[in-house]
Amino acid sequence: MDIKAKIEEIVEKLKSDKDLMKKFKEDPSGLIKEYIGVDIPEEQLDQVVDAVKAKVSLDKIGGALGGLFKKKD
Repeated sequence: MDIKAKIEEIVEKLKSDKDLMKKFKEDPSGLIKEYIGVDIPEEQLDQVVDAVKAKVSLDKIGGALGGLFKKKD
């Protein structure tokens, strides 16, 4: 299983589905386990959760900052 690809896939799903994002915020480990569909060791699960959280946060920051640097006509 390609963990990096799964992380990207999960992040894209979270960005497009507010209900899924809410579920992730309530129980990130549970959502990741459900989404991946296979048992992975707890430490690897924690790493995936942390990576998804970081990616979602960076995307939010990037989106917010993008508006600051847009060229005005």
